[in-house]
Amino acid sequence: MSNPVSALQGKVAAEEVTIREAGLRGMITLRGDLADRKLKAICTKLTGATFPTQGQANCEGEKGLCWMSPDEMLVLLPYAEVPEALAQINEALAGTHYLAENLSDARAMFFVEGEFCREVIAKLAPVDLHPDTFKPGDFRRTRLGQIAAAFWMRDEDTFEVICFRSVAGYAFDLLAASAKAGSVGHFQLGQSNS
Repeated sequence: MSNPVSALQGKVAAEEVTIREAGLRGMITLRGDLADRKLKAICTKLTGATFPTQGQANCEGEKGLCWMSPDEMLVLLPYAEVPEALAQINEALAGTHYLAENLSDARAMFFVEGEFCREVIAKLAPVDLHPDTFKPGDFRRTRLGQIAAAFWMRDEDTFEVICFRSVAGYAFDLLAASAKAGSVGHFQLGQSNS
């Protein structure tokens, strides 16, 4: 039996902004009635995170909850905890209409870290990332360049990005090119002129 490896095995590009593959991360898609108290309870029990509202992500360390759609939650856990978490979900939601699947090996996750992280994402996604509009905890499913992706702000200097594992190399290269020295810092230049 082979050992699991992440898509890019922790690859890092450090320029003005650091792009870092997160390594193996546990991800469960949980579809069902997001208003159901049993579904909310198992999500918060597994992660310790507050159940997010629409367009939000509540994450701490490797655990968290991301609102994906009106009937879908992304549950983030350490990779090794996913099988037990699925068993707990199945037990807690038995008799209700839901779907819980392990996506850990089908997705890749990246950190975009640094003072200009907002600019790196803004160049690639059709999302208003102005600091008054997009704040820590905000979550979007959208596109980065030519690929489907989701991202959220962990804090003022960190975005987390998820994409399909099959396009992880493209996503990493796209983020790294967007973070190159000399290609970021324009938002701050514009602010100093006003």
